[in-house]
Amino acid sequence: MPISVTHSSRDDAYHLSWANGKIRAALAARAFGTEYPAEVDASSNCTWSVLAAMLRALRLRPDDLLVDLGCGRGGPGLWLARATSARLVGVDHSQQAIEIATVRATSFVPNGMARFQIGTFEDTGLPDSCANGVVSMDALPWASDRDAALRELRRILRPRARAVFTGSDRLPGHPTFASETPTWRDRILDAGLEIELDLERTEAGPQWQRLYEAWQEHEAEMRADIGDIQTENMLEEARTVGPLLPYMRLGLFVVRAPYLSQTRSSCKD
Repeated sequence: MPISVTHSSRDDAYHLSWANGKIRAALAARAFGTEYPAEVDASSNCTWSVLAAMLRALRLRPDDLLVDLGCGRGGPGLWLARATSARLVGVDHSQQAIEIATVRATSFVPNGMARFQIGTFEDTGLPDSCANGVVSMDALPWASDRDAALRELRRILRPRARAVFTGSDRLPGHPTFASETPTWRDRILDAGLEIELDLERTEAGPQWQRLYEAWQEHEAEMRADIGDIQTENMLEEARTVGPLLPYMRLGLFVVRAPYLSQTRSSCKD
């Protein structure tokens, strides 16, 4: 049964269209091929390779707490929580996304092992030093203040705990490239976090390019499935971002909190 509309923001409508539509997942599966984790049903460039890298980097133990920042409909965080028998707290500013993720949780983990709450990258609403691991799949770059978001990430991490997230830096040739703009690496270090891995995802650009081409090729089917507004938003992204992919470095970052941290506490379910 389709999930009903309860909120009207752009992001709420976006997540609702993913939950109720079918064409986008089908096109993503075609673009990503065997790398596409269908069960996760992510609206990002989440692939089997990315999930494996996240799983390997986080090193979670059963009953550890994993926080998914910008969790959306919950797929990547729920998959990782199930794979590690960890508890999960997902944070997103979209109420619709939170509701959808809550419904999906029972398909991945036992009752009580996952919860989702409203929050932002800069203000998660979580206690200090509560997370054994943090993940953010193609979401952290959407923070209104990236430096504040990384400071918040450090605040919620336990000492020596790890976070894994994906993001991009603009390269020379990009129309808005500026050499004085801090890179993700600069921002991570300024936030007092250590960098364990800074991996360029060379496969991600071609995957996005194939997906953007599929969107444009199947415009009519998308309009019939998810409506004109969502289709126009996707086509605009494809037309504007697609040509710029050669001038973007798409990366996966593994960062670690320092030994000294703020007061220990725990995230209660």
